[in-house]
Amino acid sequence: MAAPNIVNVTTITGVTTFHAGIAVTTGGKGSVGITTVVSNAASSGKVLKINSLVAAGIAATTGVTLQYFNHVNHTSAGSTVSIGMTLSVPTFSTLALITKDNSVYLEENTSLGIFAQPNAGTIDVVCSFEEIS
Repeated sequence: MAAPNIVNVTTITGVTTFHAGIAVTTGGKGSVGITTVVSNAASSGKVLKINSLVAAGIAATTGVTLQYFNHVNHTSAGSTVSIGMTLSVPTFSTLALITKDNSVYLEENTSLGIFAQPNAGTIDVVCSFEEIS
């Protein structure tokens, strides 16, 4: 099942998740530093509606990149689509990368990944989404 029919849903569960201290060397992809913010498993039977994703600049101003991955393991650059590239997050401030006005749906076997730009501080990320099944 690729995605449930969101007109006839059985369950909608609100979820908020966070990732603290994201830097260029954080994450499962080594020096690339991609941190998976939200992932929808290949056979979850759900679609995830991302309602908000906010990045907070910790200390030094930093750039942040948010990408949509068409495979949960973000295996290669060819499997990505950029939602925001090298966006400036002001020092000790926040930047809304996704809002209700530009929400994103994650079907099965997709994810959102984020990374900070090299030598530019760290960021915290808070993501609010709905699990729909």
